[in-house]
Amino acid sequence: MYELADLTRTAGAEVVGSDVQRRAAVDPAHFIGMGKVEQLRELKLEGAFDLVICNDDLSPRQQRNLELELKTRVLDRTEVILEIFAQHARTHEGRLQVEAARLHHLLPRLIGAYAYDRQVGGRRGGVGARGGFGEQQIEVERRRIRKRMRDLEREIEQVRSQRHQQRTGRRRAELETAAIVGYTNAGKSTLLNALTGSRVQAEHRLFATLDPTTRRLDLPTGRGLLLTDTVGFIQKLPTDLVAAFRATLEEVTEADLIIHVVDASSPTAAEQAETVEEVLRDLDAATKPRVVALNKVDLLGPAARRRAVVAISARYPGAVAISALNRSGFPALLEAIDHASRGEVVKVELLVPYGREGVLAELRRIGGVDRTEYVEGGTRAWGWVPRHAARRFESYAEVSGRV
Repeated sequence: MYELADLTRTAGAEVVGSDVQRRAAVDPAHFIGMGKVEQLRELKLEGAFDLVICNDDLSPRQQRNLELELKTRVLDRTEVILEIFAQHARTHEGRLQVEAARLHHLLPRLIGAYAYDRQVGGRRGGVGARGGFGEQQIEVERRRIRKRMRDLEREIEQVRSQRHQQRTGRRRAELETAAIVGYTNAGKSTLLNALTGSRVQAEHRLFATLDPTTRRLDLPTGRGLLLTDTVGFIQKLPTDLVAAFRATLEEVTEADLIIHVVDASSPTAAEQAETVEEVLRDLDAATKPRVVALNKVDLLGPAARRRAVVAISARYPGAVAISALNRSGFPALLEAIDHASRGEVVKVELLVPYGREGVLAELRRIGGVDRTEYVEGGTRAWGWVPRHAARRFESYAEVSGRV
């Protein structure tokens, strides 16, 4: 419920109260019992509120019945999240994906959209507002929405193709890729900015960043890595959004490494980490190499910090405590990223003629150099490269083998 309040404020509404009802089962007609409906109706008559938000998904029937009983707008959790995404989408891609998700969510609710306080040709403003032309136009609206959804699917598919081409281009650079994932507001964008010197929007609010951003990270060893900041996850992430953002979430499924950012200062850090795990499993990305960064440890006292690190490390051995804001803990984090991102590598022994030092620089950029020796014919170097990039050094190789 605290999280729902944060979502509500992020969407632009003021929270004036909250309530919880204990029931053995959800009421199929109203979601809550009629006794609770009566209490809310009395509060509505007193002018206590003009919007009701339920912390779960409502069926079209439940939403319509509650609106008729309370004579006010009723939203569910999914609609609030969709509203936030609509407000924060900045790029053409983001707007396409949010519109597709909203229309998919709206389609089965068209009857409810016209059944309560809908004037012909009218529009309503505010969080979660819906409008239309009147109930007699429902079938026309359905056809219009379905056509728009098909158009959006084609446009999103084009975005997906473009992203595939971009990833292919990055692969040609032979750099490993890492996707930064985590619960919303865990500090992913702040970490990307701190590691790469970029200026991605980073704010202390839910879903501040929707559009993925890729930047290059130069590791202390000299090797380069491409980092991608992704959309934050959340409990009960709407399936409509997961489907609409599949082009964006492919950045996670295609990455060589996952950097999981956990907000160590949150009292629900364990639950948030489990939510991220569930989404990664849904994306078939849970088995990828992983680095876990315990962020915001600067907000904890020494004792609380130790407890948080012990608790998370029990599930994620090798987790690294950091503060993306203060840039503390970065040496250990970069070492962990360097080690985990190597994937399947090949040991190489090269003989590089004098005057071709660029070959060694390339080896350091996409792999690593363990040691060098100057001999009569040039520089002999022992190092490693990702298996998919080994062919680039075949003409200089004396010995190679799999690690």
